[in-house]
Amino acid sequence: MIMSNEIFIVSLVFLGISFLVSAILKSKFTKYSKIPLANGMSGREIAEKMLKENGIYDVKVTSVEGFLSDHYNPVNKTVNLSPEVYNGTSVSAAAVAAHECGHAVQHATSYGPLMLRSKLVPAVQMSSMLVNWILLAGMIVLATTKNPTVLLIGIIVMSVTVLFTLITLPVEFDASKRALAWLDRTNVTNSEEYPKAKDALKWAATTYVVAALAAVVTLIQYIMIYLGSRDRN
Repeated sequence: MIMSNEIFIVSLVFLGISFLVSAILKSKFTKYSKIPLANGMSGREIAEKMLKENGIYDVKVTSVEGFLSDHYNPVNKTVNLSPEVYNGTSVSAAAVAAHECGHAVQHATSYGPLMLRSKLVPAVQMSSMLVNWILLAGMIVLATTKNPTVLLIGIIVMSVTVLFTLITLPVEFDASKRALAWLDRTNVTNSEEYPKAKDALKWAATTYVVAALAAVVTLIQYIMIYLGSRDRN
């Protein structure tokens, strides 16, 4: 029960950190969305330009509802931009549009971590639906019967999700790296706009780092509970 309380406390701590980082991220994007690009290009135009200049002609740029709902879909090959980015002519719009196109470039060049992450998606979807229930059942069974088997199954299932979260880190960092290099090389963002675009993407990447740390720490705690139960038996 002591370890269960520790898991709860750690979860609250990371939830708080995640909330803080998300708040800063939204603040940054709101701030930079009010700074217009000198060239007046929209997010859609920037995305289409980056795709074209990377020799990618089979990816469509579309608009989707939601704030910061931007993403690249490798299944139907679409760069999906939120209305603020798709129609926006700001530093934020440029940063996000280029980042999502960075994923399209990864896909076109068969970037290893992205390919691996895509293959894990079905397993992760299944894991996400079941993991909390299995872990809860494992903790209950362990407390009542001292049998850690169900908990071990939960740990294995959770490991799939944690692996996915860790693989996401190089995918996101690399997409931002590609985006920033292109923005700088093509002068889509000038010398004053580029640092702001870089700052926005840095905070976006931080959200993935926090999520990965939280997942790893939680997994380690469950592993410690499992190992502790074996020592007592």
